[in-house]
Amino acid sequence: MSNLILASASPRRQALLSQLGTPFTVLPADIDERHDDGEVPRDYVMRMSRTKAEHVAQQYPDAWVLGADTIVTIDGRILGKPKDAADAAAMLSSLSGQVHDVMTGLALVQHDQGYMALETVSTRIYFHTLSDADISTYIAAKKPFDKAGAYAIQDQEGVLVDRYEGCYTNVVGLPLQRTAAMLRCAGLNLGGA
Repeated sequence: MSNLILASASPRRQALLSQLGTPFTVLPADIDERHDDGEVPRDYVMRMSRTKAEHVAQQYPDAWVLGADTIVTIDGRILGKPKDAADAAAMLSSLSGQVHDVMTGLALVQHDQGYMALETVSTRIYFHTLSDADISTYIAAKKPFDKAGAYAIQDQEGVLVDRYEGCYTNVVGLPLQRTAAMLRCAGLNLGGA
């Protein structure tokens, strides 16, 4: 097992982290991801990323564990992963023609040293106005059921997103610049960086 563990099952997050050139092991944290009543989005993503990292770090106390959680938030509401096509359509309809934020919480934990670093990264997204046909076609073609907000910026080819402000890889699931900075700050070597 490598000295770095990614506490996530997300294939997009795994692909992004591999770009940093640091070997890592994937051990998803099986935790309850419901948000608490009245919990604001930033607090939620921080709690989720920290809980994921701590859950795995307790099992591997000498390893560095990276936890991350990404949400879509609009008007203070959290849009998680849709349950079905109708839920996905409702999410995409609520985002249509609107501005929303994609927020990722990051937690780097090393249990034996009592180390914990926490960050949040937010990217502003401007959505095109979508017709019902646009939404149906996207849902049928892209299968958005494992994606917060029912979409993925990397596979929408300009259909949904007009533009964004901030970190592109954050919207995909892992803000690479911030993640690299966290790992370097903890003394972890990045391949080629």
